[in-house]
Amino acid sequence: MSPESTGQNEHYLRVFWRRFRTWRGNRPFWAGLFTMVGGLPIAYFPYANMHLGNVTLAMSTTAGAGSLIIGILLVTLGLTMWFHHIVRVFAGVAAILLALISIPVANIGGFLVGFLFALLGGALSVSWAPGEPKPDLAPGGAAGEKSGAVLGTQESGSEFHSTAAVPQQQPEQYDTTVEVDGGRHRAG
Repeated sequence: MSPESTGQNEHYLRVFWRRFRTWRGNRPFWAGLFTMVGGLPIAYFPYANMHLGNVTLAMSTTAGAGSLIIGILLVTLGLTMWFHHIVRVFAGVAAILLALISIPVANIGGFLVGFLFALLGGALSVSWAPGEPKPDLAPGGAAGEKSGAVLGTQESGSEFHSTAAVPQQQPEQYDTTVEVDGGRHRAG
């Protein structure tokens, strides 16, 4: 190993962070996170008690079970966006619908906090698209270098020869014979 290689001497946190960034970049990460964060206040507030001095405010409503179901479904949809990103459009539309349903059911959508996070997460999930794959580099070629493997050419002397296997297009062959009626069809 050369002193410039970083394979074995790299800190495990840096390796973990690089793997996490790669994992995060291949899925609608922020959409899932916002959807899960939106589900928590929707599920929590109907069962919470706030204490203001000696006064206890119970925010439990008759629709507490509905709020809990909406909150759990939003957290589940957020996890679905992370781990099954192929169904991201369905999960996003379902998150938007659940966020809208949470307004009348779950204390104005978790006091609008859960509603806004779930709505934003659903919209991000619907709009997310996987990125284009980067072109593979040939062995020995590094990104940013002008090597023959990266550019698809090799230098031999003062000439450049193409090594890429790109099919060459042939020019179309046009029929140069003139028809009797001047090229018009029979109906015209």
